[in-house]
Amino acid sequence: MTAMAVSSYSLPFFFLLSIFCLVCCFRSTDARYKAYVNPISMLISEDLYKSIFLHKDDNACPAKGFYPYDAFITATECFPKFASTGCLDTRKRELAAFLAQISHETTGGWATAPDGPYAWGLCFKEEVNPSSNYCDSTNIEWPCYPNKTYKGRGPIQLSWNYNYGPAGVALGFDGLREPELVANRSDLAFKTALWFWMTPRGDKPSCHDVMVGRFKPSKADLAANRTAGFGLVTNIINGGLECGIPNDPRVNDRIGYYKRYAQLFNVDVGPNLDCSNQMHY
Repeated sequence: MTAMAVSSYSLPFFFLLSIFCLVCCFRSTDARYKAYVNPISMLISEDLYKSIFLHKDDNACPAKGFYPYDAFITATECFPKFASTGCLDTRKRELAAFLAQISHETTGGWATAPDGPYAWGLCFKEEVNPSSNYCDSTNIEWPCYPNKTYKGRGPIQLSWNYNYGPAGVALGFDGLREPELVANRSDLAFKTALWFWMTPRGDKPSCHDVMVGRFKPSKADLAANRTAGFGLVTNIINGGLECGIPNDPRVNDRIGYYKRYAQLFNVDVGPNLDCSNQMHY
């Protein structure tokens, strides 16, 4: 499954975000900042990270070795509001939700898998047997390049030219000409997932705003029963294929991961876990 979105972005926003990312990446390598302690590392230690992703480095996982703890922590430095907004429980809940969603997107688990189906997140780094090259040729703002595929890559399985383009602008790489970088650089892979999580697009709020209580439903949201909670995050990511469907197994898989991680973080999951009664965006 791949992350989907409409093509509606603010270029000034991405320009500012690009500048910030360049600064934060400089900070992470400058010797003067070696004493800096990333606040996310205080929520999730390396040991906890490994217990969450028990099998990501198994030989059975094509992404073996691609998603190290340090790459995740470094990537979060470009998004200082991520899992740093609100009270401690809110911060933990957002982190659990993010890790659950990327786990579903990259899952290698199955019903009878060792340690259960929700211990196999981050098993894949790119989509296997994509159904198309994910090029929206009608989008002239973010044009596709010859012989390039915009299939799902990275933890959130970033897909479509209209996502690779603005992600590249925000993060300082050419997402349209070199989309394969997302599956070749661990830090960039995590940054694209966090960018997708933190960025509102079109009528969709950001996943971050939903999880920290900053989502303000519009009249259209209320009419579509789009209420705040983990289910709305699923709607933002892939609602067109998964929401409005009772007992959808893909939605249930996302919820299964979320419940497991919330328990590990010792936090409740909050309301509205699924999107079966929501209209998609």
